[in-house]
Amino acid sequence: MSYTLKKITVTMLNQELIRGEWFVDFDSAEFNSFMSSLAEKMRKIGIILDIRRNSESIIKISSYSDMLNSIKISFFDGGHSSHCIGHIIGKSEHLDIFEDIEAAIRRIAFAPETVEPSGEFRKVCHNCGCGC
Repeated sequence: MSYTLKKITVTMLNQELIRGEWFVDFDSAEFNSFMSSLAEKMRKIGIILDIRRNSESIIKISSYSDMLNSIKISFFDGGHSSHCIGHIIGKSEHLDIFEDIEAAIRRIAFAPETVEPSGEFRKVCHNCGCGC
């Protein structure tokens, strides 16, 4: 049985903290362990995660939604490029960044048609410049 793996790119932008309680350390062992584990789990179901850092773009973080905006997900084969996690999942149910990252990746991988195109005038982002 042969099938093509789907490639999803996850890009973390630099963060400028306005309020310290909303911060995720993309260099921490906890975050790296989570992303490695998630990449392995997703590979088993046909998804390759390309995990990147964009240190040139900086997001000001003063809320949890800003923190969600500091992580972008692209699935070019599915017609989606550089969506913030907040754009993909909407409101976070538990304010758990790990849960929200995984939910966004799964949604863009298995239900990309449920994610509004960037051209829609839906306000979810706050200063990230992605256009959503």
